[in-house]
Amino acid sequence: MLKHLLIKILLIIPFISISQELLINTSNRNITSLNGTWSYIVDPYETGYYNYRYEPYDQLSENNNSAFYNNYHTTDKLELVEYDFDKSLTLTVPGDWNSQYEKLFYYEGTVWYKRSFDYSFLNENNRLFVYFGAINYKAEVYLNGKKLGTHEGGFTPFNFEVSGIVKPTNNYLVVKVDNKRFKEAVPTINTDWWNYGGITRDVKLIEEPKTYIQNYKVQLKKGASKIISGYVKLNDGSTKEEVTISIPELKINKSFISDDKGVVQFEIKTKNISFWSPESPKLYDVFIKTTQQTLKDEIGFRTIETVGPDILLNGKSIFLRGICIHEENAMRGARAYNEADALVALNWAKELGCNYVRLAHYPHNEHIVKLADKMGMMVWEEIPVYWTVDFTNETTLNNAKNQLTEAITRDKNRASIIIWSMANETPPSNDRNTFLKNLINHSKSLDDTRLVSAALEKHFKDGVNVVDDEIGNYLDIVAFNQYTGWYGGSLEDAPNAKWDIKFNKPVVISEFGGGALQGLHGTIQERWTEEYQEYLYVQNLKMIEKIPNIRGVSPWILNDFRSPKRVLPNIQDGWNRKGLISNHGIKKKAFFTVQEFYKNIKLQYQ
Repeated sequence: MLKHLLIKILLIIPFISISQELLINTSNRNITSLNGTWSYIVDPYETGYYNYRYEPYDQLSENNNSAFYNNYHTTDKLELVEYDFDKSLTLTVPGDWNSQYEKLFYYEGTVWYKRSFDYSFLNENNRLFVYFGAINYKAEVYLNGKKLGTHEGGFTPFNFEVSGIVKPTNNYLVVKVDNKRFKEAVPTINTDWWNYGGITRDVKLIEEPKTYIQNYKVQLKKGASKIISGYVKLNDGSTKEEVTISIPELKINKSFISDDKGVVQFEIKTKNISFWSPESPKLYDVFIKTTQQTLKDEIGFRTIETVGPDILLNGKSIFLRGICIHEENAMRGARAYNEADALVALNWAKELGCNYVRLAHYPHNEHIVKLADKMGMMVWEEIPVYWTVDFTNETTLNNAKNQLTEAITRDKNRASIIIWSMANETPPSNDRNTFLKNLINHSKSLDDTRLVSAALEKHFKDGVNVVDDEIGNYLDIVAFNQYTGWYGGSLEDAPNAKWDIKFNKPVVISEFGGGALQGLHGTIQERWTEEYQEYLYVQNLKMIEKIPNIRGVSPWILNDFRSPKRVLPNIQDGWNRKGLISNHGIKKKAFFTVQEFYKNIKLQYQ
């Protein structure tokens, strides 16, 4: 009797979801988009989250209609209700709030978003998830007044199951978005890019069968060019399931039985693979099948490794002809958020002569990574361990590790990604070294098939440029930023610079460059002119050609981008002007200098 009573009670209590392990390849699942118009409320004092004693409503024992996530309405004209999403202004999702309303241009704080929707299941036994491509920076998510969970980190995806909460009609999804900067965050308080706030990437409802394909990796085995290996993870390990890996073009159709954790580990020998490369970005249709589901992906196969000073793609030495890119549509002055934005950036990179892009300084939208697969552009992907994060704080480390996990989980099947980067311009110290070594080990535990790097710095001693950062011992590629002629150093003497690099590894100049206001002309003795920037590039490239073990460059940066640090009137006006292309899409003279350099380098590596 007691057993039946407990079951009855459990059926009555609404199911409260917890954060689930990340769903991947979401574009090929059963999705319903929640992009579009969302109501919003600006809440700098967080009135909708805390009561007047500064106690969070969602941590109190009794429900309170003053909490914005309750989306409360009343017909009682005497009742006090101090918010109303339905009468509030709207924002477009995905998108940042800074560029949509002038009053929110500099705003950093809390904004509440609300979207109502109806939903009918394709199958009554299926499960439903809400998926966010990214929210900057911290998100508290509620559905129909129930808290789904919290996510921290502005550039990686996350999802929650909502199966027991969603209704056929009148659902309301409310998200508290907070983009305030703070010392313990990743990134920390001080960055040289715009802190765009909002739901900046796609929002989707994803319907899955009861036992669904949650995660998988299908790549060439490390050190083997004829063995495809990996795993498939089902969400449910309670029963053994048959899982089939099918790649029709390679005549592969292999079935396996999942273990008691819902995992299949596999190795499949194959012949006649056409390897993915920038010159021939071959992708294969890959199907992962169970009795309940078939999931399709497009996957390229290639090997990437280092031997001494060489980077080897499919066994052939390459030179990374690159450019750094921020996730911004400069011509719109806003966070980039769709495939069209990604296509503009990658087409410019192609025109420049690139075979590689550095996606700085955080994981970018999945659109650009998938396009890079199709267009044959190698990718450096990075997490925002930038400048001076709190290296002594274990919570900060765990945050960084979680962002790294989410980035690798999402993108590990993309052939274009050849480098996971752990950090940018972090000051050496024992605490910092321990922090980065933790991240490096974590990266390799998740994916051992790619190279690991970080953007280090050089220093100057006794007339010599020295690269001796201890963390270089743990990296596959020794990359560093240098700004000769912009933040010190002589451009006239640059080609004769002396270098002491302590590692017999491939060297990549992850950043170099200088600023110019497009259309401002003068002599090479006048900073901010296109002529000075052009001369800076000419002299730096002469210097770079002589650097020992040099195997790649990614100049800073493709196009001008917004930065609140850059305030010089009539020149910067809130823009970092180091772009080779202006924020109006006009190429500066230095663009063509780099383009010519890449033409010559390409001939040397054919």
